[in-house]
Amino acid sequence: MTAMVVMEMGRFLISTDRAKLDLDVIHKFLARSYWAAGVPRATVVRSIENSLCFGVYDGAEQVGFARIISDFATFAYIADVFILEPYRERGLGKELMASIMAHPDLQGLRRWSLATRDAHGLYAQYGFTALENPSRMMEIANPEVYSRS
Repeated sequence: MTAMVVMEMGRFLISTDRAKLDLDVIHKFLARSYWAAGVPRATVVRSIENSLCFGVYDGAEQVGFARIISDFATFAYIADVFILEPYRERGLGKELMASIMAHPDLQGLRRWSLATRDAHGLYAQYGFTALENPSRMMEIANPEVYSRS
């Protein structure tokens, strides 16, 4: 997989260049998020190493992030999507999702998945719907794993 500039939008840039990622920004946001509260930095680093990551930048400053977990043949899971608060309501989340969905390594997949508490409207714009057959899906949820580490 090649690092690439996915999209330039005026002063903003979306890139998959792993060298540009600001681990401090990413960890700080995720450790306070509702879905990964308390996540250790080492866990964030390991998750980034094993994912296709998209950074959103205002110049050199990272202002957004998304992580794709995929086999690049049949399935992709979108995780850890965020735009920092001062940069919201500018369309950056939409541009980030458009960049993800258009990435050449993620074309022709049979299934995409994600979980969200409050961004259904954003993801619906890219074809995501509620599970048609939720009884087919199963999970092991361990929400206290970071507090026990």
